[in-house]
Amino acid sequence: MIEERFDAIVIGAGMAGNAAAHTMASRGLKVLQLERGEYPGSKNVQGAILYADMVEKIVPNFREEAPLERHLVEQRFWMMGERSHTGLQYRNDDFNEEKPNRYTIIRSQFDRWFSKEVQAQGAIVICETTVTELVSDAYGKVIGVRTDRRGGTIFADVVVLCEGVNGLLGSRAGLRATPKPEHVALAVKEMHFLPRETIEARFNLHGDEGVVVEAAGVISKGMTGMGFVYTNKESVSVGMGCLVSDFAANNDTPYGLLETFKNHPSIKPLLEGSEVKEYAAHLIPEGGFRTIPELFGDGWVVCGDAAQLNNAIHREGSNLALTSGRLAGEAIFQIKSRRDPMTKQNLALYKQYLDDSFVMKDLKKYKDMPALLHANSQNYFLAYPQLVSKAMENFLRVDGTPKLDKEKATIAAFVKERRWTGLFGDAWKLARAWR
Repeated sequence: MIEERFDAIVIGAGMAGNAAAHTMASRGLKVLQLERGEYPGSKNVQGAILYADMVEKIVPNFREEAPLERHLVEQRFWMMGERSHTGLQYRNDDFNEEKPNRYTIIRSQFDRWFSKEVQAQGAIVICETTVTELVSDAYGKVIGVRTDRRGGTIFADVVVLCEGVNGLLGSRAGLRATPKPEHVALAVKEMHFLPRETIEARFNLHGDEGVVVEAAGVISKGMTGMGFVYTNKESVSVGMGCLVSDFAANNDTPYGLLETFKNHPSIKPLLEGSEVKEYAAHLIPEGGFRTIPELFGDGWVVCGDAAQLNNAIHREGSNLALTSGRLAGEAIFQIKSRRDPMTKQNLALYKQYLDDSFVMKDLKKYKDMPALLHANSQNYFLAYPQLVSKAMENFLRVDGTPKLDKEKATIAAFVKERRWTGLFGDAWKLARAWR
């Protein structure tokens, strides 16, 4: 296929892969990036949230050319009942700043733009190419890759694995275990197209302002999961995701949950009259700090979702992928500039960079939260939302019933469900995990 030797081969052209390839190529390293899709982003039809600070560290002027949808000025958190929601809403006009902090994007468009930036730095990007295995020398050091194209092995000093949470390359090579079903969520998304003016009227927006709605509660039927709505310029991204292990233990399907979410009385009016043009499903790492595999070895490093670098509590993934890819590229450049070999000992510099960044500090802080939410999912995602909804209904409905009787009814509901002990116990566990 290619006879020349590279300083680095990057597997994957998502957020982490593009960040790593751009960082190394911009510093003069000879980089080859391999992507199995037809083009970078071809497998990502869904919308997403982009964190500007992390992109700016890689492409400082990205706002001038990147395909951005809306900058976010409002966040809504909804606890869903069967036909209700209890909400927390935060809107800040300061987010209408010259350089906004968060944007909605359409990944298929953004990844393609990002890849062009990578190529502009001198990296070679080859698509429609699947890496079938890593190639190692007699001592076990990774020295290149083998692909499904004709032409044999491609050699490099280091291989950067950015193949996603369900990538098989690392697990086949024994570098990391296959993620367990309880550590991975399956999310499904649809793109609902609406006229721009309709979106702005329904969500109370002006210009390029955007809103995100994140919802949890009975919509996941007691499983650990959430629904979400992102506003784009002329479309709305709507999605639902739950742990794979929960889907396996129940008879519900991801698409069935999404249909239920879309038809909820609080969501349906936001989508009325829309045209669905795109549908996608993808896996998201949810295990947190305790499931992070070995991140480096002789001749290889792993970044992004493949490294389980996702902050499920704060719903942040792309910023961790971008940062891990960038830090891997910086570490490799430092090692290369010293003319040191890409040994496990030297590549530990990547892990050191990660440990010093917000990535590991945040994940370590909430290391017990994912397991806690999974173990108590029936409480957090079903019982408590139902009780909150009933309590709010009793508080707001005026029908001649004495308030004391309504308060007793609310308390009785907790007692009937035997939730008093569970409620305080769960609250205590949640507080400890949040510390």
